[in-house]
Amino acid sequence: MEMFCRQCEQTMKGQGCHLQKGVCGKTAPVADLQDVLVHLLKQIAWYESEARKIGMEEAEVARFLAEGLFTTVTNVNFDEARLEADIIRARTLRDMLKARVEERGDEKWIAGIPSAVLWEPGQTREQMLSRADEVGIMSDPELDEDIRSLREILLYGLKGMAAYAHHALLLGKEDIEVNRFFSRGLAALVDDSLNADDLVKLIFEFGSVNLKCLELLDAAHTGRFGHPEPTEVALGVKKGPAIIVSGHDLLDLAQLLEQTEGKGINIYTHGEMLPAHGYPELKKYPHFAGHFGSAWQNQQKEFDGIPAVILMTTNCIQEPKSSYIDRIFTTGLVAWPGIAHIPGGNEKKDFSPVIEKAFSLGGFKDDRIEKTITVGFGHHAVLGVADKVLDLVKQKKIKRFFLIGGCDGAKPGRNYYTEFAEKVPEDCVILTLACGKFRINRLDLGTIGGIPRLLDCGQCNDSYSAIKIASGLAEALGCGVNDLPLSFIISWYEQKAVCILLTLFSLDVRNIVLGPSLPAFVSSNVLKVLREKFNIRPAATAEEDVKAEMGA
Repeated sequence: MEMFCRQCEQTMKGQGCHLQKGVCGKTAPVADLQDVLVHLLKQIAWYESEARKIGMEEAEVARFLAEGLFTTVTNVNFDEARLEADIIRARTLRDMLKARVEERGDEKWIAGIPSAVLWEPGQTREQMLSRADEVGIMSDPELDEDIRSLREILLYGLKGMAAYAHHALLLGKEDIEVNRFFSRGLAALVDDSLNADDLVKLIFEFGSVNLKCLELLDAAHTGRFGHPEPTEVALGVKKGPAIIVSGHDLLDLAQLLEQTEGKGINIYTHGEMLPAHGYPELKKYPHFAGHFGSAWQNQQKEFDGIPAVILMTTNCIQEPKSSYIDRIFTTGLVAWPGIAHIPGGNEKKDFSPVIEKAFSLGGFKDDRIEKTITVGFGHHAVLGVADKVLDLVKQKKIKRFFLIGGCDGAKPGRNYYTEFAEKVPEDCVILTLACGKFRINRLDLGTIGGIPRLLDCGQCNDSYSAIKIASGLAEALGCGVNDLPLSFIISWYEQKAVCILLTLFSLDVRNIVLGPSLPAFVSSNVLKVLREKFNIRPAATAEEDVKAEMGA
């Protein structure tokens, strides 16, 4: 059995993971089951779009589409059994929608169903696996390369938006335009009548819809946990039992903090959970002790040999080493075979197995604090001192802003971002967000007029903050975002970064430097268009790119 996947930056040889296992660790059966699930989601979307034409619409359909797409994001679900169950659920939902729309008895409509919508996955896992190559990325060797590329771009953007929409939904927020676009976008992927121009138009529309989704998630976070505030965070550990929370889900963290309050357990963030320390309703807990480790790709080394429990809340899980497989838990959509899972969605979860395990391990024997860093520079905090920032710009004390952020990863070449930050002139301010921050957030860059030169805007889930800050500064200066003294130095790894990039394109943001390598799924013709329209360019060397951005 072989696989083919090229949805992430680390894909094998920059072309595509194939044969038995992907770079991310997913096996060929897992990859194939994900392909089957995604195709069923396309079928559901097509039938749901038809159902809406005759006045039938179910919010649960959009929620299922988002959950299914998020499940197939890189480093989320590696469990064949869970994926098989998702496929069975998807087939049941598809058949229900199909029956509803067929009730109208329109023979012309029935004759017009695309062949891809009629495809069947089979009943058993073996049948699903044997038929997966019929619906994978390369299933149609005759498909135009640019059409394939544009379809992939849209699909991966939808996967990224699904992650953000799912987080918002867990906090009680959803939007009908966002929900409907999941159906529109997925249905378009089985519509052979759409040409390249049609798909490009849809992709740019998607970027605008994703901005609404990001705004929705920002409102969900700040509405529940308050606006992030500049907050010092200890890097390291304190003596005592410990639970380390990784991933992105703030609701899981909030519930765990509540359930461990007063019990003598220290709670730490890991990876993208670091910005959680800036939220008032989370940092109020005295046992919210600090941050452990760095970015997601270092977890196998960092989790090895420590007397602490790990809770993985969303994507970013790697294959657990045998040394900690008995003390790592998953929850939400995350799954790895053989790992204990805490069930539940947006209802209250029971984290008692995690807590009991933490006590049994004893915890850290002494305090080991490396240093402190400051987080919490969301749009509310930064724009709250906008007058001061603008005054420094007008006085030419701040000459330029650099947004250096995005996904981190293990692929060689990502030290570029550290070198870039080190070479940025001292009269410039750096904004950072997502796990790419771990390449630069331990640097001591000082301040300009009392404003820190390094401002951590949050998770990749908080990309809306960076957009809001940029648009706020542009408005105050009476110019467009492209006219600001602002450079975008973006690193990408997976599909959430893809949808952010598409949103930037929808806002007509130009001159983005993208790295450490370009997506394998972008064809040469599509890349040419992006370069011509947005002047997007691949990262060169840190020294060359800093000079270019400074106009030297």
